[in-house]
Amino acid sequence: MRNGSSRRRFLALAGAAGITGLAGCSGGGGGDGSNDSNDSGGNTETTGSEGETGSTDTESTSETDGGETDATGTATEDSATETGTETGGNGTTSGGGGTADLGSVTVGILNPISGAYSSLGPGQRNGAELAVSQINGSDAFGVEIEPVYADTETGTSAAQQSAQRLVQQDGAEFLFGAISSSVALSLNEFAASEEFVYFPGGAAVPITGENCNQWVFRCETNTAQIAEAISGYSVNNLGTNVWFHIADYAYGNSVYNRVSSRMGEANDEFQEVGLTKSQLGSSNFGSFISQISNSAAEVVILGMTGGDLVNFVNQAADQGLTDQVDLVGPTMSFRSVRGATGSNVVGTYGGVRYDPSIELGDNPQFVEAFRSENDSPPGNFARVGYDSVRLIARGMQEAGSTDPADVRDALSGGTFTTVLGDVTLRESDHQATNPTWMGELVEGEGDIADVERISKVEGEDALPPASELGCTLN
Repeated sequence: MRNGSSRRRFLALAGAAGITGLAGCSGGGGGDGSNDSNDSGGNTETTGSEGETGSTDTESTSETDGGETDATGTATEDSATETGTETGGNGTTSGGGGTADLGSVTVGILNPISGAYSSLGPGQRNGAELAVSQINGSDAFGVEIEPVYADTETGTSAAQQSAQRLVQQDGAEFLFGAISSSVALSLNEFAASEEFVYFPGGAAVPITGENCNQWVFRCETNTAQIAEAISGYSVNNLGTNVWFHIADYAYGNSVYNRVSSRMGEANDEFQEVGLTKSQLGSSNFGSFISQISNSAAEVVILGMTGGDLVNFVNQAADQGLTDQVDLVGPTMSFRSVRGATGSNVVGTYGGVRYDPSIELGDNPQFVEAFRSENDSPPGNFARVGYDSVRLIARGMQEAGSTDPADVRDALSGGTFTTVLGDVTLRESDHQATNPTWMGELVEGEGDIADVERISKVEGEDALPPASELGCTLN
């Protein structure tokens, strides 16, 4: 295994043409049925999950996800450079580490600023930028982050080229980013081959499941976790005759696989009455809606996000489907979706991965700082960007080193304070033990529906064993 200094020397000598084979990385591309993405390529995806719900603390909030979008799911706010606000809390409960001066380190930040998920990328980048400014403005971390940025364009090829540039030309030894699970999976392979720590923003199970590796850590909530929040509640309370409509790529197929499986385990009367798939980025869902309307479906699970989900919900309301069945989407609660669907989304249900109103961990100071810089509440993508970059810094602090191998070892199995409270990056798969919620979309005071959290699944209960998800790092 190469150490940090030898690896940097290698990259400097290699230059842009030094490392071959990146463009040929297979990334478990879209539609292979193995991945779900919290925000995946094309249209930002968010993880969806089914499952038994936990405690029933019903809370109503008007702010659940950052990043406004227009009616087509296009971002209406620009990314902004954050200023340095002190962080709240010490960010780690794992002990050890220190605040020695570790010098500076280059961190690459990749987001979908263009392409199908361009409505979601700016929020993710804003969260990462806020983390960088807080880390650099505080003495608590003992390290200076030098960020370098690139656009994934919501595509695997462009993302691979951008990652190669950030690593080979800009000297990044840590990477964060991607929303598309297909993009994230391709970057998993690059991280393993080049031995740098990578925090993906995609939600597909295989990222820390069957395609896991020792260099990849994820604080994004995966599809299996969100499935635990929505599956059991939906099949036990909304109906047992279920239709699945998904975008035909990694995230959509992952939603179908996990939710259908968990529904069957939660209720013996569960029946899949139909499964339809549309191409990622589709805009006309009329024929699918007609099929569902003429079926015996009581519940429709939507394995899609971004513009696809927005268009489906608006067309379903126009065709009267929302009066016939309950629509459930893992990402229905996202502010970007609610902002683009208006009253059409009221009465639907969604998984909740993050809500600005939660009183957990570092969330209060995060929300205050994010609002100060962006004049809007943060959403899940901003949360993921913020926590991912801070966890990289916490790993350096814990290791007392900026060498990627040392940071990897410090992060694995560690418990850290995040926006979602104290979570562990499991040693067995490096997935964060995030809590999840089931939510109902209700009328808000303005044009955007509010999210009422119906039930909660605690972090340890939301995440299945790593071996069940296909990963056995230890």
